[in-house]
Amino acid sequence: MKKACSLLFVTFLSISIRAQELYNLTLPASTLPKGALGIRLFNESYSEQGLIRKITELKLMYGITSKLSVTVTGVASDYHSLYLPVDFILHDHSGGNAPPAANLPQATPNPYIFAGTDLYAQYRFLASDGQNSHFRMAAYGEGSYVRIASHLGDPELLTHNTGFGAGLITTYLKSHFAATATLGYVIPTEYAGNAFDKYGGAYYTTIKYGNAFNYDLALGYLLFPRHYKTYNQSNVNLYLEFLGRSYGAAAVTQQDGVVTDHIPNTPFLKAGNYVDINPGVQWIIKSSLRIDVSVGFPLINSSFIHQYPLYYIGLQRYFFFKKRSSAKSD
Repeated sequence: MKKACSLLFVTFLSISIRAQELYNLTLPASTLPKGALGIRLFNESYSEQGLIRKITELKLMYGITSKLSVTVTGVASDYHSLYLPVDFILHDHSGGNAPPAANLPQATPNPYIFAGTDLYAQYRFLASDGQNSHFRMAAYGEGSYVRIASHLGDPELLTHNTGFGAGLITTYLKSHFAATATLGYVIPTEYAGNAFDKYGGAYYTTIKYGNAFNYDLALGYLLFPRHYKTYNQSNVNLYLEFLGRSYGAAAVTQQDGVVTDHIPNTPFLKAGNYVDINPGVQWIIKSSLRIDVSVGFPLINSSFIHQYPLYYIGLQRYFFFKKRSSAKSD
């Protein structure tokens, strides 16, 4: 029994010590401890002409080994509907530096529906630990299935596009400070379905989205406690996360004819790049309960898949399980 309690204590304490790399929006190269389960409820929202758009994610995370962890996510959203918007080729959100589209309704409400699922796996292949410091690297891969119709050229797995992604994560931690850099590549699959004009006419439409690079930098600082005595101590962490994206142009075909070249006035389907800056704060209670709050703003250019400011809130709980052996308990 003493060994079991000691193991739990060490596990809890190790998570507390690494708290500053448990970023709100990005992942570190560290993985969950073997046998640990994490449940995360996460919400992203913004205001569009007084209409609140939102995405809600429910994540189940599990440490298969000390180096390999997996995450399964389900998403509900009203960012898009199951169908392309009316005259989507000229559709405008009236934000993100987009030109106004003539005679088209703005901020059209969408149903809040189950949007899709995502499977993510991360393998830590390098770990160099020192006193109050470590350097780690991990590789990740993911696949998403999304049932909504995205009319935007910027591909984003899980919340907007079906597709695949992979990348590398590097984390350095020293005392109260941690930094993580992520480089990833996204390959979205094309959308195929009917689009409608404002008179109800249907046009069979395909959208071939461009591939994308993600380049993120996350900085974390453990503000409190200054020194650990027990895992029951609460953590307060400050974060600054930079989320970057570069993506290619999307090609649209309607009724077997390419129409993208004839609509130079809309930016939504063109190639682009941007970097968002996201300051945030995090509370960790008894090493098992996380509360995350962040706000996103444009730093370089801006995204067309949402407006600003972008609000994030997350709630996460860890559970630790130890298999009972057939031998007599100590």
